[in-house]
Amino acid sequence: MDEQNPPNPATPINPEGTPPEPTPQPTPAPTPTPQPEPVQQPQQEQKPPEQPAVSQSQPAKPKHSTLMAVLAYVLFFIPLLTDAKNDPFVKFHVKQGLVLFIACLATGIIVRMPVIGWILIAPLNIFLLILWIIGVLNALGGKQKPLPVIGQYGEKFDF
Repeated sequence: MDEQNPPNPATPINPEGTPPEPTPQPTPAPTPTPQPEPVQQPQQEQKPPEQPAVSQSQPAKPKHSTLMAVLAYVLFFIPLLTDAKNDPFVKFHVKQGLVLFIACLATGIIVRMPVIGWILIAPLNIFLLILWIIGVLNALGGKQKPLPVIGQYGEKFDF
């Protein structure tokens, strides 16, 4: 070693006697450039499905009238005992209920006949049940639609 330059104990020396090359310092990772925040698209408000408008030709019926119209298919005379008898909507369904009641009485007589009654009991009762369901659904829907086959006879009653 050189006597002019005594080795610095803090500086390590290679086996060749030369000071080591300085170790490269790790370069700090480049800081990422801030990305602009994604612009949120304004979300459209979802509207609830629109209710179908009640047609002008059929105004909505009050609940009392609808209840009395449905009751006319169970016991046709009950609405006649109330003040609902003056409502044309209720009166229409009372007449339809009366015709259905008469059809049930006629069916009761027919099915008591031997053989022919036994054959017709199921189809006639199913037919009357379907008419009853149609009448109740018409009343609930606010419709004044006569029952199929027998509904036309209801218009002949006047009360």
